[in-house]
Amino acid sequence: MKKLLVLTLIAGLFSSTASFAQQDKSKRPSPPAKVSQTLASGAEISIDYSQPSIKGRSLSTLAPAGKVWRTGANEATVFETSKDVTIEGRKLAAGKYSLYTIPGDKEWVIIFNKTWKQWGTVYKEAEDALRVNVKPGKASAFTEKMTFEIVKNGKVSLAWADTQIEFRVR
Repeated sequence: MKKLLVLTLIAGLFSSTASFAQQDKSKRPSPPAKVSQTLASGAEISIDYSQPSIKGRSLSTLAPAGKVWRTGANEATVFETSKDVTIEGRKLAAGKYSLYTIPGDKEWVIIFNKTWKQWGTVYKEAEDALRVNVKPGKASAFTEKMTFEIVKNGKVSLAWADTQIEFRVR
């Protein structure tokens, strides 16, 4: 009887986790978003992500300094490029990557990880394809929902709360 109860509980846990992962993304608290741009080089880049909201919390609580952060919500944020590119002057091969960051007061680390099809909290440093360091800036306006923007000249911006991070793709 006890074995049956334990097996029933385990089956319920797996089915509820699977149903959350497969539910309509537009109904989640952090809605899906996608931006894309064709650069002057002809490379098409896109970022597919979920937009967490500040909701009265501090950015440092949601994305603590010095710790790897999934840079979004739900599944891993996916950065895709159709051609080889350079990011902040460093080479990145064409393909799909999960995007992580390590926030900091004076510097953020942008991480392009080879394992892209996964839940966002799964991170293995050994799978990093590229890491670049950028300086954070103050956003021109408060941004409630984390938002990416890609400009044709290759500038990629991440704005959230009062912080803005930028990196160049060429």
